[in-house]
Amino acid sequence: MFYDLFMFILNFFLLIICVLISVAFLTLLERSVLGYIQMRKGPNKVGFLGIPQPFSDAIKLVCSEQPIPMLSNYLFYYFSPIFNLMISLIVWLVFPYLTYMCSFSYSFLFFLCCTSLSVYTVMIAGWSSNSNYSLLGSLRSVAQTISYEVSLSLILLSLIILIGSFNMFDFMIYQLYFWFIFISFPLFLSCFASCLAETNRTPFDFAEGESELVSGFNIEYGAGGFTLIFLAEYTSILLMSMLLSLIFLGGNFYSFMFFIKLVILSFSFIWVRGTLPRFRYDKLMYLAWKSFLPLSLNFLIFFIGLKVLFVSLF
Repeated sequence: MFYDLFMFILNFFLLIICVLISVAFLTLLERSVLGYIQMRKGPNKVGFLGIPQPFSDAIKLVCSEQPIPMLSNYLFYYFSPIFNLMISLIVWLVFPYLTYMCSFSYSFLFFLCCTSLSVYTVMIAGWSSNSNYSLLGSLRSVAQTISYEVSLSLILLSLIILIGSFNMFDFMIYQLYFWFIFISFPLFLSCFASCLAETNRTPFDFAEGESELVSGFNIEYGAGGFTLIFLAEYTSILLMSMLLSLIFLGGNFYSFMFFIKLVILSFSFIWVRGTLPRFRYDKLMYLAWKSFLPLSLNFLIFFIGLKVLFVSLF
């Protein structure tokens, strides 16, 4: 029993280290791609081809002095970025392994619970620094995340009903010969847009709209606090890319192609940031409640009807 527990903890720490290293290189990829999109060079001076750039940035940020606002609610202000990163890393437990990891049967429910919890960390981070700009940013982020969680949950639920299981391992088995993207392409597009909104990425980055909110909920954070919020955001991007490739694009996580798909989806997050302007806030809400919600509900009813038809026929 102790051996199993030790191996589980060791595997989880190895997974976290791999995720954090991949986040570092994702930021490097993003800066290089955005540089080429804007017809300039990205970071290419530090080391060979600028590869150690994320690590030098991390050292610079961690070694900087942490600013503490005088009127802030200090404990909440200090701990909310830590909890934000912690939740983003704990969600990686849903990654389906066959050996010594939590390949539990209700991994999708666990994922939805943890993504709902991350709303509170952003809300507390904005409220505790006692600044009007950060409070506005956090309120907008909470409204946006809750709105898009509804459509994301319904999209996932319709596919869960189709295969009849909450386990991510079953998605790999059911997509052995046929990918789900072919039977639910509109769902894939709306799921991708919902993932962009969930991770506060352009064109849905209203939590940190520089033009009107200076920097949104993280305006008072610098040095270590900002680093933790930044890491949590990019960890969520990798997680959403992993989920999309698992649910819609075959999901064979023991093949090298799975990770190629994951990189392509992460690249598309960056591509969207480099090409699309920010949405208007009311249009964002209309998109969630008047486009994605009816679409996901229609697909849900369609898949339930399909399931009932097959049960009655066979």
